[in-house]
Amino acid sequence: MPTLSNIYPSLRGKAVFITGGASGIGAALVTEFLTQGCYVGFLDVDDDAATALRARLNVRDKLRYWHCDIRDVAALQSTIKTAADVLGGKLDVYVGNAANDARHAFDELTPEFWDNNQAINLRPQVFGAQAAARTMGAGGSIVTMSSVSWMRRRKGFVSYTTAKAGIHGLTRTLAQELGERGIRVNCVVPGAIKTDKQMAQVVTPQLEKDFIDNQALKFRLLAEDVVAMTLFLASDDARACSGQSFIVDGGIV
Repeated sequence: MPTLSNIYPSLRGKAVFITGGASGIGAALVTEFLTQGCYVGFLDVDDDAATALRARLNVRDKLRYWHCDIRDVAALQSTIKTAADVLGGKLDVYVGNAANDARHAFDELTPEFWDNNQAINLRPQVFGAQAAARTMGAGGSIVTMSSVSWMRRRKGFVSYTTAKAGIHGLTRTLAQELGERGIRVNCVVPGAIKTDKQMAQVVTPQLEKDFIDNQALKFRLLAEDVVAMTLFLASDDARACSGQSFIVDGGIV
């Protein structure tokens, strides 16, 4: 696992909130924002994973966790407001990381599955950003999280890819909506990131080979590769970046 080398002085002391922070990319985000000297809050539904992460990091004065199902918009927005109050009265950085890439056959897709999937993958990006922006001042940074899956025309999860494509349009519009307040909105677009969940549920030896064969860079991407871009976009070094999508995929698209 790589060690990130950049320290951004502008992030020290900032209040950061991350959705889906208990595992995978989210846990790496929590870890590295703490390394930057931030005060970090995160939500998840996996209490066991959240407890294990907090125990491993052992920084109780700078890390807070809330159990929250992001499908419940009222609970999501209330949690974000509470986190802002607890972390110092406002948020400086909000990362909409939580998602679920459950596979589903198009012929078997139902309205109920669609609505539930969008309630995880797209709707919280809108209403989470809305709640976070209400707590932010000039210099705030909102980072949405998409995926190259829709760019690659991947089959087997049309609801997920539709949501991830929609996040690009959302990001561009929110950048215009919030720019007059001095709030930046950008999107990070991961490729095939090697996480415990991906390896356990999705990846076969053939798919592992396909990732490398299709990438321009011949190594497996890790969560820290996504985090490196997110830290930059959260920092003042990215003060002129807004409404943009930044692909971290090793050249797979």
